[in-house]
Amino acid sequence: MSILGIDEVGRGPIAGPLVVGAVILPDNEQTWFSELKDSKKLTAKKRESLNTLILQESAAGLGWVPAKKLDQIGISNALKLATRQAVKAVQSLHKPFSQIIIDGKVNFLKGTSLESYTSTCVKADTKIREVSAASIIAKVARDHYMIELSAKYPQYAFDKHVGYGTKAHVDAIYHYGLTPEHRQSFEPCRSLSGFTTETKPPKNTTKIGQQAEQAVADYLAQNGHTIITKNHKTFFYEIDIISIKDDQIYFTEVKYRKNDTHGSGFEAITPKKLAQMRFAADSYLKYQNTQFKNYQPLLAAAQVTGNLAIPTSLQISWFPINHH
Repeated sequence: MSILGIDEVGRGPIAGPLVVGAVILPDNEQTWFSELKDSKKLTAKKRESLNTLILQESAAGLGWVPAKKLDQIGISNALKLATRQAVKAVQSLHKPFSQIIIDGKVNFLKGTSLESYTSTCVKADTKIREVSAASIIAKVARDHYMIELSAKYPQYAFDKHVGYGTKAHVDAIYHYGLTPEHRQSFEPCRSLSGFTTETKPPKNTTKIGQQAEQAVADYLAQNGHTIITKNHKTFFYEIDIISIKDDQIYFTEVKYRKNDTHGSGFEAITPKKLAQMRFAADSYLKYQNTQFKNYQPLLAAAQVTGNLAIPTSLQISWFPINHH
């Protein structure tokens, strides 16, 4: 009787699906069996050729969990779901097997009728050829999917990093935001999407900086603003104060200067800084608080000068931005 080997690809990326492969190899020994190994240790060309042979001559199946579903059920349940999908696909081919081996430490078939036939093995993809074959078909299928995504979203270069959180990928998210293929429960997407929002002051916020922000918040409140949050911080950006008044939402950057010896606080609002503020406002409205999407957004820079122990000078400049 035969072994049904199982392996997953795509546990760690921040975008794209999780894919599980399941393979029963042919009963007769094949010359290409000796070439089977962990898919990561094969060239792309070799993976492609072996993938063709495996699919042509073996009983093989795949299980897929897209990013959105993974966010909903979590990575552990996604692995369980994809594994069971892959096994079901192989079972539909009516190829008998006597044992199931899953790469890793967790039996994702626990609680099913197949539990007693199943064992786990760490690094099985390097030791057991059926598991190696499963890793190859899962890897090739997922890579093909990510290449297709690259054509749809060329600015993210999914064909290069296949969804892993490389610097280039994170930079692309910073510049272009998230796609429906990003896993919003994974960092850094999680911060941007609003799965969690840290509202505590950044560690490098000084006491005097906090006092300046409070002075601006008090000023805004006195002038009819409702303060939504202060010191809003995510992986990608920080916003000092967010407030609403009438049908407008204000994103205020606070700059404190004890005096003008080193220039005014407004001089720190360079075009680059303004672009960062715009990105923060857009991201907040798009991903985290859609209830404000009909509000007209405004960027604001508030300059506080003088000794905060005594009444201070406070000026605010407004920068209208396009509503997205």
